[in-house]
Amino acid sequence: MTTPSENLAPTAPSRAASRRPRGVHQRLWGFAFGQSARPAWMEKPSTALTIAKTFVIVAISLSVIVPMLVVISTSFASGEQIRDAGGYVLFPTDPTLEAYETIFASPLVFRSLGVSVFVTVVGTLLALFVTICMAYALSRPVLGGKFMLMAIILTLFFSPGLIPMFLMIKQLGLLNSIWSLILPGVFAGFNFIVMRSFFMGIPSELTEAARIDGASDFRILRTIVLPLSKAVIAVIGLFYAVGFWNAFFNAMLYINDQTLWPIQMILRSYVIQGTSLTADQLGVQQAPPPQSIKMAVVVVALAPIVLVYPFLQKYFSKGVITGAIKG
Repeated sequence: MTTPSENLAPTAPSRAASRRPRGVHQRLWGFAFGQSARPAWMEKPSTALTIAKTFVIVAISLSVIVPMLVVISTSFASGEQIRDAGGYVLFPTDPTLEAYETIFASPLVFRSLGVSVFVTVVGTLLALFVTICMAYALSRPVLGGKFMLMAIILTLFFSPGLIPMFLMIKQLGLLNSIWSLILPGVFAGFNFIVMRSFFMGIPSELTEAARIDGASDFRILRTIVLPLSKAVIAVIGLFYAVGFWNAFFNAMLYINDQTLWPIQMILRSYVIQGTSLTADQLGVQQAPPPQSIKMAVVVVALAPIVLVYPFLQKYFSKGVITGAIKG
């Protein structure tokens, strides 16, 4: 007589099941990971799969590195080498800083860099202030409960449209004003959701204890919430900074004065559209080759974000992922 434990014991697969023909996906998994009864993600990849992944990673890396190397090398190349290479140089034999000296001496490019820096710094600070205040306020209990909260959040994801936005900027008197490059972008719904979710993950015992001690909402935000939220603030600040630095569409709509153009408008007008920067436009007597000038402008426009990004990389997984999961 068999016991219940013997009836529940696992049995070995029958010969008929082992001889059953395998599907194509099963044969592919078997070729990649070998024959095993364990799940595929628990197995060590085979040599063929490792080589294939290495090839894909190297191909993707080269597709990013080589164009960047060409841009940087062309910006340092001399006019003779650019003409001999047909317009683009991979390795400059006689590097020169003439293109960079010209654009930094040019009132047009230097002024556009100043506009971009001002818009990015001021816009990022204002955007963080607005987002932090609104995210903290809506992370607390609100009048009307979840219905009112969802009604407020849903309205943040709908844009008023191009024409209403232009009419509003015009009625506010912001046309041909540097504030037209800042104010339309001081709030983003995605950044608000991430920051609010992070604030909701902060233990309520901390805020309740501070409230019992007589702390106001602004003091709780300043002394408790913000020190615990450095990671998400750094990430959201980088998102806003990249958005302000790369924005050019608002300048196309609201700015007619060329002296208020950001650096991205210079890129669009003289690099993407193929218009050459003449010596008169650059404010110099003799300009280097147009191709080296264009590539130097591209490098100058990319350098600030490339230099800042590595210092904030460590906050991404802690800030964005944590904020998204806790919501």
